[in-house]
Amino acid sequence: MVLFALWALSLVAISFFGGAVSYGFFFGMSLVPVVSLVYILFVYIRFKIYQELGSRTMVCGEPVDYFFVLQNEDYFAFTGVSVRLFSDFSYVEELPGDVEYELLPGDRFTYETRLVCRYRGEYEVGVKEVVVTDFLRLVRVRYDNPGTVRAIVRPRVVRLTELNGLEEFQAILQRETASDTEPDILVREYAPGDALKQIHWKATARAGRLMTRTRTGEEKLGISVFCDMTRFYRKAEKYLPLENRILEVLLALGFFFAGKEMGFTAYYGQKGLVREQVQGMRDFDGFYQKVSEVVFQEQGDILSLLDEAAARGGLWDSRILFLILHRVDAAVLEAAQRLAAQGRAVVIYAVTDRDIQDYVRQGTGRWKIVQVPIDEPLEGRL
Repeated sequence: MVLFALWALSLVAISFFGGAVSYGFFFGMSLVPVVSLVYILFVYIRFKIYQELGSRTMVCGEPVDYFFVLQNEDYFAFTGVSVRLFSDFSYVEELPGDVEYELLPGDRFTYETRLVCRYRGEYEVGVKEVVVTDFLRLVRVRYDNPGTVRAIVRPRVVRLTELNGLEEFQAILQRETASDTEPDILVREYAPGDALKQIHWKATARAGRLMTRTRTGEEKLGISVFCDMTRFYRKAEKYLPLENRILEVLLALGFFFAGKEMGFTAYYGQKGLVREQVQGMRDFDGFYQKVSEVVFQEQGDILSLLDEAAARGGLWDSRILFLILHRVDAAVLEAAQRLAAQGRAVVIYAVTDRDIQDYVRQGTGRWKIVQVPIDEPLEGRL
């Protein structure tokens, strides 16, 4: 506003008085914003930012070392320079607020701290954009940092000591802990995820397709976990928190069962049905690696995938079935009631912030729904 007032005054001066002084004053005021823009352009081209993570592969919620460097490699001073960080999915510890840095020729500013990622996935972290203001504070330009850093974030494992709110199913879980059945010589068609050492080669030769041994005790008294891996949204700020929480629930249940040496079978969609068997802690690391690398699919039919798991993987033979879903509707409740009517205990973990209390209240002694909010802490919810 001051510059505009002075420029208008110079325009009045040349209109009424003329002369070299009036014209010099007018051209000087007119060139000030041009010089400011040239300065901003120069800073944009020459200003350097260096940043580095202690490790590009991280675990959700666990801090890693992070530093960034602002450096002036020219013979002109840089003033009014500030940075903005990616804040939707990550944050930097102990970073001062909107600080403007002044860098004299050859100056180098290093800030060492730690960075924490909130959600599982692969996304950009650290310095997002640079804001440059000229000396007279007339022009401010914000531009994206061309050298962003991408982090690969794996889901965290919530270590549960007990499953809350499942008192009516404790007898089944206790039976799983105590069961020690020997394998019967029964076979079924091979499903992805089955151990290769369980393939029955004689039955395979007779049938002309891969057949694998099965343990009747485990199939009839086992634990199954079915996880919905459908991508419901297109924007990362919507689907990342949801997918992160779904995988946390899956891994928390897996770690709980594996820690108690309770074998379980996990089912999820991944361009087809995937079946993973975990017999104890010795198998959990491999299970974690596979779950960390899954990609949620934009197209998915949960009920069809359940039917496929029943037909190919023996899902219906489990005594207790955990379903990790995002949406609960009448069709899901009908499937849960049908499973419960056939003698199975069914627990639905509904990962959603919607009001589903009407569905929750319909639960019985054979099946129930446990709501898991997306953004609240997971501890105490399972």
